[in-house]
Amino acid sequence: MNCFWQESSLVFDVQIMLSISQSQRVLAAFQSFFQVPLATKLQSAVTSDAKAIAVNLFQAMVKRVPAYQAFLQEQGIEPQSIQSFDDFQTLPLITKNNYLQRYPLKDRCWDGVLESCDLIAVSSGSTGKPTFWPRFITDELQIASRFEQIFLDSFQADQQRTLAVVCFPMGTWVGGLFTTNCCRHLAAKGYPLTIIAPGNHKTEILRVIRDLGSDFEQLVLLGYPPFIKDVIDTGIIENILWANYQVKGVFAGEVFSEEWRSLVGNRLGSTNFIYDFASLYGTADAGVLGNETPLSITIRRFLAQQPDIARELFGESRLPTLVQYDPTHRFFEVEDGTLLFSGDNGIPLIRYYIADNGGIIPYLEMLDFLRKHGFDPLAHLQNQRGIYPLPFVYVFGRSQFTLSYFGANIYPENIAVGLEQTDIQDWVTGKFVMEILEDTDHNPHLAIAVELAPNIKADNEKVAKIAHSIQTQLIRLNSEFANYVPARSQSPQISLWSMGDPTYFPIGVKHRYTR
Repeated sequence: MNCFWQESSLVFDVQIMLSISQSQRVLAAFQSFFQVPLATKLQSAVTSDAKAIAVNLFQAMVKRVPAYQAFLQEQGIEPQSIQSFDDFQTLPLITKNNYLQRYPLKDRCWDGVLESCDLIAVSSGSTGKPTFWPRFITDELQIASRFEQIFLDSFQADQQRTLAVVCFPMGTWVGGLFTTNCCRHLAAKGYPLTIIAPGNHKTEILRVIRDLGSDFEQLVLLGYPPFIKDVIDTGIIENILWANYQVKGVFAGEVFSEEWRSLVGNRLGSTNFIYDFASLYGTADAGVLGNETPLSITIRRFLAQQPDIARELFGESRLPTLVQYDPTHRFFEVEDGTLLFSGDNGIPLIRYYIADNGGIIPYLEMLDFLRKHGFDPLAHLQNQRGIYPLPFVYVFGRSQFTLSYFGANIYPENIAVGLEQTDIQDWVTGKFVMEILEDTDHNPHLAIAVELAPNIKADNEKVAKIAHSIQTQLIRLNSEFANYVPARSQSPQISLWSMGDPTYFPIGVKHRYTR
């Protein structure tokens, strides 16, 4: 939610924020961001009534958002009947089809005024037509706190001269400009942080590192995981000594395995994977919803080595992204295994169906579960910096990226682990495409196209080793695969493709791991 700061306390009241002028909103948001310490904000998030804040947002939208008024009327909902949180949970879900594509853009903004926002971003369009997302600078300041958690609590960027290299695509797409602006707010707050934004231009990124990297005590690469790995691998080929730059990483956009984190960390010369890398759970729809913390990473790395315990906790044979979140900022619910969230933004949303499979776990419930299985994550952390009793949200991604094979769900995350084993990882970029194909007798088989790293040639030995590695990890991680798929059909059919081959790995478009 937008935060209206008063001398005595933090007051989360969207109706107050919207009742004042645009310039006053900016001043109040800046005052909150610059004068209220991050620790105070996060502690307030723990003690505040997040459910009441969500209901308050609903009541403001009923009065101030024309599209939501029309939506409720069409759904036969009487706004006055929604008074409690139990009532709130009966509200219909907002989706792209029933809301975003049905009502005019301006009517989805506060007071139906598009110019109350100062920037329009565009979603990637990975599930259809690109969507416009208006925002105001106050929305950036909310999200900047998520970046601050990582830069402060993980990277200790308040104490070290830091160069942030934004490698998300620049332009109308949401990642690059938004990330750049949030990092600039941290610099304005007093962090010794300098930002440069080459976007997803690999040659320019490497030039920046060569020419500027040694002027700083640490360097942060921010971008999509496969692209950042590509930058790192290309840098190694071009004799960049990554260990000289104390590189950190901020990732978003895709789930990655803990093997991937270790692989990237080793290539960069990292000595502490828990504090050197962090992932954001972000969407074009509402910015950053949550972020990895040293605590969440410690938990995830334990679960990566204990697939049975992970399956008990998450209910699936794949490891999700696990982050902590501020429930007063983005309020999560779960319905039928799918995440919903409510939050203020240029386009405020109530019970928005984001199509991400996942769930939420309260802080104490998570710690109790782990201790029952003999693991205390707090005892494994180097220090207690940045530990807040915030709830956890886990996200698998969208179900359309899963294949069904002999009744077993095959997840991209399972395949990725097979490609990240030490005897395989130097051959491949990490990108692949999996599909179910049939032979002439209509018998199915799992086919996986794998992208080779630069200067690596395909041969039968690599095909056999990659197939064996993927099969081994599928059996280890995915109990459905191990038990449903006949042994004769468990070995995947591997095809190896040169880097950037347009058949499976066209350059310049968002990669899809399934067909």
